[in-house]
Amino acid sequence: MSIIPHVIAGRKTEGVGSRRADVFNPATGVVARHVVLGAKEDLEAAVTAAKAVFPKWAETPPLTRARILFRVRDMLEARADEFAAIITAEHGKILSDAKGEITRGLEVVEFATGAPELLKGEFTEQVGRGIDAHTMRQPLGVVAGITPFNFPVMVPLWMAPMAIATGNCFILKPSERDPSAAVLLADVFKEAGLPDGVFQVVQGDKDMVNAILVHPDIQAVSFVGSTPIAKHVYATGTAHGKRVQALGGAKNHAIVMPDCDLDKTIDALIGAAYGSAGERCMAISVAVAVGPVADSLVAGLADKVRALRIGEGTNNDNEMGPLVTGQHLARVSGLVASGAEQGATVVVDGRDHAVHGHEKGFFIGGTLFDNVTADMTIYREEIFGPVLCVMRAPDFETALRLVNDSPFGNGAAIFTRDGDTARAFTHRVKAGMVGVNVPIPVPMAFHSFGGWNDSLFGDHHMHGPEGVRFFTRMKAVTTRWPDGVRAGAEFVMPTHG
Repeated sequence: MSIIPHVIAGRKTEGVGSRRADVFNPATGVVARHVVLGAKEDLEAAVTAAKAVFPKWAETPPLTRARILFRVRDMLEARADEFAAIITAEHGKILSDAKGEITRGLEVVEFATGAPELLKGEFTEQVGRGIDAHTMRQPLGVVAGITPFNFPVMVPLWMAPMAIATGNCFILKPSERDPSAAVLLADVFKEAGLPDGVFQVVQGDKDMVNAILVHPDIQAVSFVGSTPIAKHVYATGTAHGKRVQALGGAKNHAIVMPDCDLDKTIDALIGAAYGSAGERCMAISVAVAVGPVADSLVAGLADKVRALRIGEGTNNDNEMGPLVTGQHLARVSGLVASGAEQGATVVVDGRDHAVHGHEKGFFIGGTLFDNVTADMTIYREEIFGPVLCVMRAPDFETALRLVNDSPFGNGAAIFTRDGDTARAFTHRVKAGMVGVNVPIPVPMAFHSFGGWNDSLFGDHHMHGPEGVRFFTRMKAVTTRWPDGVRAGAEFVMPTHG
């Protein structure tokens, strides 16, 4: 059985750590390979390699860095099928969804190729008599990214190209649940001409996370994961002098107004709630039905949920694959059970769903709850599975107050035909990313991604202009020159010394 290695200083290695973890095929429930769980010495080797190459990489012209990223972009696109296959094999999402993940990652690579423009400073002439001022943005040094299982290619590409384009050396710690894609990424960066040590992969679990957070030579950490871990990452990293952006969990709401296009709204909610088996931080997990639209909304959703085509991700006819691990399946099933026990109406129960020929796979069907209230566990906790909760509100103000009372603030959406209502929602909702008739309002790469409240810890959102700011620090320079000696033309050979 194959071993998934680290990539340190351009070389694949199993390192010095003796621990290994199982990596499953979620569709079969069978262990497909093992991943090394690195030791502190493995991280130290990566940091040493990064420190050695950083001075030269930081002095590399931004245009040269951009040209390498152009090649990275082309190679990722050429190998998209290979990346999608390994995502599906280890995460379980269907191939078309995996390819969509790659596309969204490529958008950030494309944005990062604009490094020469992105790193331009500002200049002011004559701030005082004979005095000029300008600013510049310079890299931090060795930085790290800690990424989640649900997007093993997209989220690393939200971090690494931005860090590399701005002159840093980047160490990636991928999820140990689906770590192979990270090694493929390292192959691409190396083949594109990136110097050894600028992009590296250290495999590991929580021990490696903690080692990264306390390492004195790692200047910044970018993290995406659950809120409890995000809080820990932010508190520990900042306590050790690091710049940290830690994106946490979510409970994304969609307010459904009576005047919405109901058929299109139902289709949008089905895709947003059940795509990728709900394992998205931007998944819509709560629909707030306003007034008389509730009964029609629930009835329409129920028909679509029952009709979901669920099975192995390599089958292009399927719409939803398995959950990532048996442990996560047990957690989601337990939360569904709690919803029934606490009084929510179970409209569709996905716990008994079986896929013929894959009985040991980590499959669960789509689940739909109605009459959910704010005190229920299925509302208070991020389920991260194919579960949609419908809540009922008598009017827009009540619905908006419900959304704003959530401790999370990642994304929120509204479905309506009324511009005034939409404008009021976008202005007043307490969320970092907002959609109007758009269920998953993930910004394009040239904007920045991030939530509010318990969905983000730190001062910077991810990629876009905020990504440039996170991975650089500003320097302001004020310049005055003494009066020069303006001699006339000289015709002798100039000499020095």
